[in-house]
Amino acid sequence: MKLFGTEFGGHIAIAQYADGAWTAPSIEPLAPLPMHPAAHVFHYASTCFEGFKAYRWKDGKGRIFRLHDHVARMRKSAASLCLPVPGADMLANMVIGAVHANLDAIPEPPASLYLRPTLIGTLENIGAAAAPSTKATLFVLTSPVGDYFAGGAAALKLLVEDQKARTTEQLGSTKTGGNYAAALGPTIAAKEKYGVDQVLFCPDGDVQETGAANFLLISDDEILTKSLDTTFLHGMTRDSILKLGAEMGYRISERPFTVDELLEKVATYEACLSGTAATLSPVGTLVYKGEEIRVRDGQPGPNRKKLQTALQNIQYGLEPDTHGWLTEVA
Repeated sequence: MKLFGTEFGGHIAIAQYADGAWTAPSIEPLAPLPMHPAAHVFHYASTCFEGFKAYRWKDGKGRIFRLHDHVARMRKSAASLCLPVPGADMLANMVIGAVHANLDAIPEPPASLYLRPTLIGTLENIGAAAAPSTKATLFVLTSPVGDYFAGGAAALKLLVEDQKARTTEQLGSTKTGGNYAAALGPTIAAKEKYGVDQVLFCPDGDVQETGAANFLLISDDEILTKSLDTTFLHGMTRDSILKLGAEMGYRISERPFTVDELLEKVATYEACLSGTAATLSPVGTLVYKGEEIRVRDGQPGPNRKKLQTALQNIQYGLEPDTHGWLTEVA
């Protein structure tokens, strides 16, 4: 299987918005989109997207994980960017249609079909910097992806950035490309200077998230993560792990915490990044003010593995879905 995100299903679901209404969605062969050079998205970054997965079970059917929660988050993202907001049922049915059209492309677990609904502003107007796009294209792209941890989960090294924010406060919880672009420069610079994998953004000492994942501290009896606000993305993997953790007996602590508390706790707590691609990525080392600080023994911990397995067992159909998180596609 190719590098994550570089192989695609043969069909997309697509719909257009103009004159105040959406066209009927259709399933079409994957092909480049015709775009005018003046399209709003190119100049004013009017775009949002989602990223989640569908899994193939032994019965041959697909199962989409937390479809309706991702639809709800995408609609909020669209509204925050003043883009036309697709109806929940329309968007959900487009995702289901895209999965159905690419059902044969879903690999067996632990691999999956990555789903990327995307909404872009297409108004042909380079003078609309202070106006919303009144035209839009909505499409659902699919990508067969392998096991993120093929060969084992390696512990990551993070730079603790206690001044810069990942993005703007009002758009932190919006899943828009501009947020990832804003984090890219600091992340590349940190990789070159410190040899780290990611940057943990902690503006004014407030521990938030990395450029593409939420951050959790986990002990044998507690999961600690920042409480939800507009400064960072409200991850579905984060939410799933917290819900499962509570059922497994962990004390769930959602609250602000500082870099000082983080550095104190990593002597005994595991640290993880949560996201769709890898579920829970272990963190083995922090770099702060030029000093390397080991997280516990620097190796992936048992609590990360236990929580990840509990979630994946639901996704793979090995344990019952008591939360109604899975949508069947035949």
